[in-house]
Amino acid sequence: MLDELAATLRRRPDAPAVLTATASGRPRVRATRGDLADLADGYAAALHHHGLVAGDTLGVAVRPGPRSLAVLLAAHRLGLRVAVLDPSAGPEVLTARLALARPALVVADAAAQAVAGWARPLAGRARLALPRLADLGPVRTVGRRLPGCAPALRPRPGPAPTPTNDDGDAVIIFTSGTTSRPRAVVHRRSGLDAGMRAVADLVRPRPDQPVLGGTFFVLIPALASGAPVALPARSPRRLAGQLDRLRPQASYLTPPQVRALLAEGPRLSGRFYSGSAPVSATLLDRVRQAGADEAWGVYALTELFPAAAVESAEKSAFTGAGDLVGTPLPGVRTRIGTDGRLLLAGPGQAHRYLGEPPAEWVDTGDVARYDGERLVLAGRSKDMVLRRAVNIYPGLYEPGLHVPGVNLAVLVGVPAGDGDERLVAVVEPEPGVDPDRLRRCLDPVLTRMGAARPDALVVATVPTSGRSRKPDRAAAAALAAARTGHADPTGRRYRRG
Repeated sequence: MLDELAATLRRRPDAPAVLTATASGRPRVRATRGDLADLADGYAAALHHHGLVAGDTLGVAVRPGPRSLAVLLAAHRLGLRVAVLDPSAGPEVLTARLALARPALVVADAAAQAVAGWARPLAGRARLALPRLADLGPVRTVGRRLPGCAPALRPRPGPAPTPTNDDGDAVIIFTSGTTSRPRAVVHRRSGLDAGMRAVADLVRPRPDQPVLGGTFFVLIPALASGAPVALPARSPRRLAGQLDRLRPQASYLTPPQVRALLAEGPRLSGRFYSGSAPVSATLLDRVRQAGADEAWGVYALTELFPAAAVESAEKSAFTGAGDLVGTPLPGVRTRIGTDGRLLLAGPGQAHRYLGEPPAEWVDTGDVARYDGERLVLAGRSKDMVLRRAVNIYPGLYEPGLHVPGVNLAVLVGVPAGDGDERLVAVVEPEPGVDPDRLRRCLDPVLTRMGAARPDALVVATVPTSGRSRKPDRAAAAALAAARTGHADPTGRRYRRG
């Protein structure tokens, strides 16, 4: 698909490619398709002139936009392996894993260099950090160069190098893991192409109608289909204005972005897709109520994307226990192991973890079961809570906690001091919802949970972390331990025994 995009950009050079929003939300053309083609050719020539050859690793720390897209296209043309330097992964993790694939060059914009340098204390408050980029390899600045930045990598004129067709490594993406054992997912060119085609089949982008999203896995299929892409505004209020004025045919936002957006009372349209973290039926219903034509929850992993999808109507109609994530997408194979964990395989599957041999199946770490041909998740196997010798998987019960008025809810285990655990529900209300009224609404839900009824209920903001702002269960457990004693879900104290 990247090859197709590079070949089609010049067919309509004046057509808009990348849109951004003004302060009022009005769309502005940031780059045409011809601009993107020129940048890609220029960066390919510059990287080739710098001495990079097929198989070399290129570290990239550039915010989504025309220049980062152009660098990705240039790297693909040269057969380079792109290592995405995510500032939310942590400097120790990045340094540890990149030791296995030391970049021949690191390209970074001024913002990334600030996070790695003078702005590190400020960025740390937002949980963003990068190692000293110069410790990873030679550094060049992409885009505007500020004082203190590395020398600029400027697009070079002249013919671009001949594209390579080898099926080598295409991208390295850092995922969860510890400093001692960080995980870095390696996609080959064929797997990356298959995943992007699956996204295109799911989203069905039409030419000349904008698609809103901030990840390459959304932007590339849209551009290859002839649709301009709009980068979502960071402010929820500006994002609401952007969606109102742009009226995109399709939008992709993470669940935290959607929740913040809905708090602004937006007027939505088109098809909405959300993933990278659990997507509740209640959240999808709220998207539909705000005007979206369709609202989809997408089950995807860094190791295999996308894996399954479900539309709001189907998800709302599901009354069983657990989180319905839908029917596996074409080509995706599934298997449930003897321990209940879901294994996946398919065309868009990663080739391997960096430094490890290829694997036939991706171990999702999710406990799952089948509902006919559909997949139902019971939560992460590592999140299991053991209470009174009963194994409780939070993912089986958390969807039921998302009653109207609930923004986000998790079940966590808190040590009881006797080798046992207490089960605590941490529930975050929507803005303006009265906590006492929410407790009353949850009473019948908690009663129906039977053996999984929580020992305590905490109404508070659920902590999140990481690039996708997923619920941080360790932080939520610490919050639950600090906010509750031995209390039942109605708030009455009791004594065990």
